[in-house]
Amino acid sequence: MFWDKVSGFYDFFETVYNGKVYRKLGKRVAEEMEQNDIVLECACGTGAISKYIGPKCKQLIATDISKGMLRQASKKCRKHNNIKIKRADTTRLRCRDERFDKVVAGNVIHLLEEPHIAIRELERVCKTGGKIIIPTYINASGGVNKRAVRLLEFAGARFERQFDIHSYRKFFEEAGYKHVNYYIISGRMPCAVAIITKE
Repeated sequence: MFWDKVSGFYDFFETVYNGKVYRKLGKRVAEEMEQNDIVLECACGTGAISKYIGPKCKQLIATDISKGMLRQASKKCRKHNNIKIKRADTTRLRCRDERFDKVVAGNVIHLLEEPHIAIRELERVCKTGGKIIIPTYINASGGVNKRAVRLLEFAGARFERQFDIHSYRKFFEEAGYKHVNYYIISGRMPCAVAIITKE
């Protein structure tokens, strides 16, 4: 698996290429957490967001499909007793309905063949009144991101779609989500954070 192969130097690539956004993203997502929250994070990768969420909530279950990424996340989060690292598929979560106060899935929907299935799963396991937080890198107007995407695809990554802020909004509207809040984290490769409150 591509993500297993790159797990050891993924943080280095992100820090060098897009460090400002990479650091700010975890902090921004952590702002949505409350002290008593039970949180699920899907596609946690190396734990770049997890390490910020963990100290702000009661319990975090951080999951990924890649064993290599989970090894990196375990190292990064080992000082936090309230973080559990598990292997899971975002499109088939083995969790009961309405289990979590917050559900996070960072930078994964553009990689999935059927992202709407994943989003429905995130919604299913989130409590009514809870938040589903979906950060995704978006294309900057200068086209810098497209060069980075081509480089990653050459290395073996597979991108099913690319978004700018307009297509990202349209993606959620077409999925039936009309009340979504968006935040942009600006940088070399900007990140749009979509926050859905489950009704």
